[in-house]
Amino acid sequence: MPETQPALFIADEIAHHPEFEFHHPLNPHSEVYLKSLSRLAGLSRIAVSLARIPTGKESFIYHAHSNEEEWLYILSGRGIAEIGETEQTVGPGDFLGFGLPQAAHHLRNPFEADLVYLVGGEIVPVDIGTFPRHGKRVIRDGETAHIIDDDSLQDFWSA
Repeated sequence: MPETQPALFIADEIAHHPEFEFHHPLNPHSEVYLKSLSRLAGLSRIAVSLARIPTGKESFIYHAHSNEEEWLYILSGRGIAEIGETEQTVGPGDFLGFGLPQAAHHLRNPFEADLVYLVGGEIVPVDIGTFPRHGKRVIRDGETAHIIDDDSLQDFWSA
């Protein structure tokens, strides 16, 4: 019988699991700390992370995915969720879900306490993220990602 990953991680184990610090290269205010719970458990088809945004910082960048659904569940603190052209204060117990097609979205923390939330979604082989405020896209193929300018895209069918 094949060996399986552990299915249960108690809070103390998760608390002592190291955080990964991420800064989005196109957003100087991006600073988010992540703990991949799904990798810890050996999950390969879905991603679930515990995320923390310090006060005065932002998650990633205003973006939308073309192939991956995404969700967030706020555990503690407060933040401002930008969804499409609207802004909404979010706090503990609030859930954000981004199906396909999805509105561009972003999360920032202008408040005095860390914003802590669960974030998750699908792991698909290829995704294209659109950064509408920057005129750029990211093409992710597995573990490789390339950022390109929208202006450099050529309409294949009319070329």
